[in-house]
Amino acid sequence: MSAIVVVGTQWGDEGKGRVVDGLARQADVVARYNGGDNAGHTVVAEGHTLKLHLIPSGALHDHLVLLIGAGLVVNPKQLVAEMDELASLGVDVSPSRLKLSAAAHIILPTHRALDGAHEASRGSEAIGTTKRGIGPTYADKASRVNVRAGDMAEPDRFAERVAQRVEAHNERLERYGQEALSAEEAVQTYRQYAERLAPHLVDGSALIGETLEAGKVVLCEGAQGLLLDLDHGTYPYVTSSSTTAGGATTGLGFGPKHVSRVLGVVKAYTTRVGEGPFPTELVGEVGDRIRSAGNEFGTTTGRPRRCGWLDLPIVRYAVRINGLDELALTKLDVLSGLEKLRIAVSYQRGGERVDHFPAEFGIEALSKWTPVYEESSGWEEDITGVRRREDLPAAAQTYVSVIEDFVGVPVTFIGVGPGREEAIR
Repeated sequence: MSAIVVVGTQWGDEGKGRVVDGLARQADVVARYNGGDNAGHTVVAEGHTLKLHLIPSGALHDHLVLLIGAGLVVNPKQLVAEMDELASLGVDVSPSRLKLSAAAHIILPTHRALDGAHEASRGSEAIGTTKRGIGPTYADKASRVNVRAGDMAEPDRFAERVAQRVEAHNERLERYGQEALSAEEAVQTYRQYAERLAPHLVDGSALIGETLEAGKVVLCEGAQGLLLDLDHGTYPYVTSSSTTAGGATTGLGFGPKHVSRVLGVVKAYTTRVGEGPFPTELVGEVGDRIRSAGNEFGTTTGRPRRCGWLDLPIVRYAVRINGLDELALTKLDVLSGLEKLRIAVSYQRGGERVDHFPAEFGIEALSKWTPVYEESSGWEEDITGVRRREDLPAAAQTYVSVIEDFVGVPVTFIGVGPGREEAIR
């Protein structure tokens, strides 16, 4: 029995969707374990470009069961839209295949309104949230007052719970100077979602347990990345869930002894969306070139991503926090054509130098440290057709080896283009 966990090692957007899609061939269940529709996982395969926000990235592999786990907060409108899109492509999203944990939490329209209102109230201290209602829904979850997916199994009770929460949220919206939303309209709309989604409800933990006990493979798909983790990220510029490998066990409901492999996804450079510290950020021509070549615009929001050099202390931090066994390196092809490359290998403050990412003491402390770089030659060749590591240009091979040597785990996957087959395995 085996669980494979896939996590992001940076600020998200590392390419986890394409990695999960590649690993899905060897799995029996693919399960999302955290976040909500603030995540956007892109899969380019079989003539389609899928941008999935809630449904696991193994959707195109028809032998798989797909589970949306208890650790998620679910916007029913988005989930139904994704189901309809996949169905239009001939993908099976019937209840026999697509499962929704009854313990997942439901995002209401007032959660989204509160998210936007609270973000606006922060002024210059805005986080850069997607305004999808993620934070307010997790806050209601922690306060033990939220609506759960399992409530949809009892329509009248579900309608009552939705009305109660919308009315409570409206009191807060009015304090922000925002217009109240109609509880009656919310109830009518969410009754329709419940009719559609209730047949998909399952005991998610039981499903995972039965799969593992049968000797089958569960592929656990994380959203966002380590530096957006609520506990271990660049707080307060983080998300509201656990993005680490540990989040897979709590978000899906199984014990850590079942995890046989933890794979971290790392982009060949670094990006982040929204506000917050970014020590290796490139502002200028090189950063703009990377953004354009890598199509670095948010899958969920469309916002341009901030781009910078690869930060190896961050990746080593991810290895430690997640217990990574291996790395999947994505978008190496984007660096083709750059004459010189820089990689951050340590941080310095005054006369002090450390080779770890100084995140523990918060963004104020982090701002006092500056990255120290090593420089190497780039390569001119187009590498999108390369399928063996030894056929990469010498400079590209060196780049990959530097990563492995610094973080202490092997790179077992190299993305050289966006398509499913454009990879070195």
